[in-house]
Amino acid sequence: MELDPTLPFPPLREDLKLVEAATGKDGEPSWVIQDTVLNRFYRIGWLEFEFLLRWALPPAQICADIAAQTALQPDLEQVVGFRQFLEQHQLLRPTAAGLARLQQRQSAQSGLSWRWFLHHYLFFRIPLLRPQDFLTRLVRHLNWLFTPLMAGLVIALGLLGVMLALHQWDTFSAAVVESFSVNGLLSFALALAFAKAMHELAHALVATRLGLRVAHMGVAFVVLFPMLYTDTGESWKLRSARQRLAIASAGILCELAIAGLATLAWALSDPGAWRNAMLYLATTSWVLSLGLNASPFMRFDGYFILSDLLDFPNLHERASALARVAIRRGLWGLDEPWPEALPRTQRRLLIVFEFLTWLYRLVLFLGIAATVYFFFFKLLGIFLFGVEITWFIVMPILRELKYWWANRARIRANRRAGFWLLLGLVIVLLALPWRSQVAAVGVARSAHQLRVFVPFPALIQQIHAGGTVAAGDTLMVMQEPDLALRMQGSEAGLRGYEARLAGLIADTEGLEQQVATQQRINVQQKESQATQLEMARLTLNAPFSGQWMDVDPAWRKGQWIDAKTPIGVLIDPRHWQVDAYVRQDDLQKIATGNPVRFYPVGQTAVLAGTVISISSTRVKQLDHAMLASRFKGPIPVATERDTLVPNPAVFHVLVQLDTPPPSQWETRGQLQIQGQRRSVLAETGAHLLAALLRESGF
Repeated sequence: MELDPTLPFPPLREDLKLVEAATGKDGEPSWVIQDTVLNRFYRIGWLEFEFLLRWALPPAQICADIAAQTALQPDLEQVVGFRQFLEQHQLLRPTAAGLARLQQRQSAQSGLSWRWFLHHYLFFRIPLLRPQDFLTRLVRHLNWLFTPLMAGLVIALGLLGVMLALHQWDTFSAAVVESFSVNGLLSFALALAFAKAMHELAHALVATRLGLRVAHMGVAFVVLFPMLYTDTGESWKLRSARQRLAIASAGILCELAIAGLATLAWALSDPGAWRNAMLYLATTSWVLSLGLNASPFMRFDGYFILSDLLDFPNLHERASALARVAIRRGLWGLDEPWPEALPRTQRRLLIVFEFLTWLYRLVLFLGIAATVYFFFFKLLGIFLFGVEITWFIVMPILRELKYWWANRARIRANRRAGFWLLLGLVIVLLALPWRSQVAAVGVARSAHQLRVFVPFPALIQQIHAGGTVAAGDTLMVMQEPDLALRMQGSEAGLRGYEARLAGLIADTEGLEQQVATQQRINVQQKESQATQLEMARLTLNAPFSGQWMDVDPAWRKGQWIDAKTPIGVLIDPRHWQVDAYVRQDDLQKIATGNPVRFYPVGQTAVLAGTVISISSTRVKQLDHAMLASRFKGPIPVATERDTLVPNPAVFHVLVQLDTPPPSQWETRGQLQIQGQRRSVLAETGAHLLAALLRESGF
């Protein structure tokens, strides 16, 4: 149906409100249309405001009247475009034809269609509270909370808590790692619920203090994940960007305050349930505030804060439109106009921001899809995984490809040829087998080493000083007084029985006593031999030539030493190996015989080596405590019964070094293992095929 420029448009709805908003950076005035039924707000500029003032006139007369009375020069297409905007958002009073279209749309959507399911699966909200009366009363009692004195006090206490936690960072980080259990995850969930409730309450309180109405609060489900929300849509009524910024940042500031105070409470508390609760609350609040809510790449608080700071409404939509045009102009050479006139520097910054947003969302949506897949049972998980990938990643790409195809006639021939050449080059690069580098961590140690302990508590008689020793050299001589007394007693008893036996031999009537005495002599000889063997263990000799190390210079003759205290370490300095630990995903990329480069921590020397064995089972206990995260090492571990269990799993790889390290001590370091030649395309295909075969049984 063609537009008749002599007939007026349908009138506006009578329940709409028009509120003057803050001016833009260029000084242009703006207004907000409030839909009081749906509590939605639409920001318009000067030209649209002039349209509304003359809305009862025919379109042609609207353009002529504005051109005559203002400096604006609108055309008929702009008026029609604004009418379509109002009609799309149902801001016009419906005509008979409009009502018929609404009824037809309603009847088409009356059933649970797949589009309805997708929309309500990906996002839906459930209002739970209409808290305006409660918030009004609460604000009267919390005026003291919004004073500069209280803000300064909270900041000071939070910084103090952070400083105290940094002084106990080992304890704090170890407690966080050890809290990843079933009970710990439940506690994190409770802390998350409390922090988010305070977050949303902060938004609502600040909005109420500024005279706005909070229509409702409730729970929003994003891909079936519950998130609390607060309707602060009336913030666009505020003409001050600083006031809108206060509402947008209230949640993050509240969570940061909770995080700081909880950190202080943790640092000042004794071990127990209260300290654990503060740990969960502090870590949850820090992560949510800085890692999620502060991000401007999703429509969370960080996005609205950035929009208010820049005074740039609809930031994502406008930046996305600019980025799409930039791709079309740069890739295909299409001479498309920019969606809006902006300074070149600002336009480039917005385009870069949108590229980062796309990258961020790609990683996030893939993570959400994987989480959905593992959260539900297999068949439904696979279906929802496909929905996630299709809806958030594939469909936007297909829409852009469809636009490219529709405008293929406008693409320059050289750009088309360059694109296919570049695509072919990328495919070739992906198909070619490339050398892969596998990163690992490990500890260099002597291939032959012996940590020496005494067999039982004894007195030191002689100890070899640290240095070079030969095979058979005495490392330590000890004495055990009880053994010496037992040996003396055994020898005295043996002499007594032998003398008695000699006397019985001369007596012809003592045959029976001779046999008994001989048996006692045999027993006494065996006890003496056993005692001699025990005493021989108190002399420790070097089983091989090497370097005798880690000997305490404070030990002296006559000092007691127990069996749990190491005396020293004997190493063979000629042959060194590295106990390396590789992630499960990288295990298939390496094989025995692959070259290795070892980079010791704190040293400039780079040592070459070769992989000599690869374990086929995961490491159940980490032998080198210096690698454990509990002791500031690079491998995350979970403590189970005083054992260090790597989590996630790692596998042991033994590396033979070609040359020993400059120092003769066990040394932690990084490894670069030369992997087998692999094609990225073939490896990706193999992973996908393996996943399909693995999941085909459902």
